[in-house]
Amino acid sequence: MAFTEVPGARVPIRMWADPATVEDGAMRQLRNVTTLPWVEGLAVMPDVHYGKGATVGSVIAMRGAVCPAAVGVDIGCGMSAVRTSLTAGQLPGDLSRLRSRIEQAIPVGRGMHQDPVHPGDVHGLPTSGWDDFWNRFDGVAESVRFRRERATRQLGTLGSGNHFVEVCLDTEDRVWLMLHSGSRNIGKELAEFHIQRAQQLPHNQGLVDRDLAVFVDETPQMAAYRHDLFWAQEYARHNRALMMGLLRDVVRREFRKARPTFDPVISCHHNYVAEERYDDVDLLVTRKGAIRAGAGELGIIPGSMGTGSYIVRGLGNDASFQSASHGAGRKMSRSAAKRRYSADDLERQTQGVECRKDSGVVDEIPAAYKSIEQVIERQGDLVEVVAKLKQVVCVKG
Repeated sequence: MAFTEVPGARVPIRMWADPATVEDGAMRQLRNVTTLPWVEGLAVMPDVHYGKGATVGSVIAMRGAVCPAAVGVDIGCGMSAVRTSLTAGQLPGDLSRLRSRIEQAIPVGRGMHQDPVHPGDVHGLPTSGWDDFWNRFDGVAESVRFRRERATRQLGTLGSGNHFVEVCLDTEDRVWLMLHSGSRNIGKELAEFHIQRAQQLPHNQGLVDRDLAVFVDETPQMAAYRHDLFWAQEYARHNRALMMGLLRDVVRREFRKARPTFDPVISCHHNYVAEERYDDVDLLVTRKGAIRAGAGELGIIPGSMGTGSYIVRGLGNDASFQSASHGAGRKMSRSAAKRRYSADDLERQTQGVECRKDSGVVDEIPAAYKSIEQVIERQGDLVEVVAKLKQVVCVKG
């Protein structure tokens, strides 16, 4: 499906969502982005919904500037997935033990490891570059450096909200492992520090929305933000790699007799900034709730905890800055979902999935999300489907 072009102040808004179905607040945010002097393009994914400053599900291309609120506070949040050699017939009828073993290996919610997990502690993870990565922590914003110990112990942990660890089956009954998480508390604190710093800069005082404050090239503030941003994105990547390693180890132990093997891991950020070039122009491309979908690149587009997810291959569509959606996208706020639905509703909507079914995760109920099938259908010119997955175990914080 081709995009719909909606007029904007400086650039048009290219929408892979039906503009008539997008809430007024989100449309206002999209139009606000087009007023920024540095904006070169704006692409809107079919899972778009209201966010802070910029919508979730938007791709913003700027020349010589970046908006930290348009990245989001969970810098580097993203997905990882791996296909295993196991099949549905090798899974036990009762999956509660498997779920329990995963929860024991990977702390959830605000939890953290008692001792930091090193890649060398996990089967098959490379250790090169680890010391350099942590040496660069000494250069992050001074106000958050005291969080180092917490940051080390939160590596390899899930968090809460819409983050999850899942065991899934594809349409050929092959078992997949999948997880969703980001840069944990350290990424959040770095993001909040830089958002507040940007809002104080003189060139941002006349903006239509103070949450769209930017850093501009060749300034010390931009240099500091780029350092912290790219460090936090790397932290998120390491976090997912460690969790996936721990998850594979759980599966190895639980299915020892089957001697499971694992395909290469598919991994993608969906809250991040990348330096990319389009039409011979160097741009800073911010994807907030969007994945890169370059030609041939594999990506992951999950649904909710009771529906399906998709492994996709990018088609390299420059109109979207080679991007695609990051998930189903919320159609209802967390507070609205809690008011409308109960734990009984959650249990009905997650039937057949081994997962939490209590009031603490009602805000993640499938009905609070858009239809993942419709979201996939609207971006046929951005990605092609490689595999469709359905979760049988879902771990949440």
